[in-house]
This record gives sequence, C-alpha cells and structure tokens, in this order.
Amino acid sequence: MRQINTSIIIWAVACVNEFARSHGLSPKAAFQYLFTYGGIDFLTEHYEAEHTLSLDDTIEDLGFVCRSKGGHL
Repeated sequence: MRQINTSIIIWAVACVNEFARSHGLSPKAAFQYLFTYGGIDFLTEHYEAEHTLSLDDTIEDLGFVCRSKGGHL
C-alpha cells in the first residue's frame, strides 16, 4: 500500500470540504460520493499536478472524474 504524507491528507480534506460546500452536501456525504466515484483516488494519484491548481479548478476536475464514473453531481 502506498504511503500518503500529511500534506496530501490536509489538502485532500480541504478539497472534500470545498466540494461539499459547492454542492450543498455535508462533508461526510461529499467524502462518500467522492470515494464511490473515484474522486478520492484521483486526488491522491494526481496530487503533484492538482495541488498546483486553484481549489475551484480541482473541484471542477473532481466533478468531471466522478461524472465519468457514473456520478450525478
């Protein structure tokens, strides 16, 4: 299993919280949605590129990834 450092975790939590806020979800519901539709994997796998973007761009990318895997938000 790949080790994830603290910086990635802190950034991913911020992304989940912002995704929740932008879609009117609780943080728990946002995490579940992102986990189910590949958003969490996307965040951890593409941290190096995504953390250099604005939070708005990352949230947009998360929406695209999740919709491509069957998500509806």
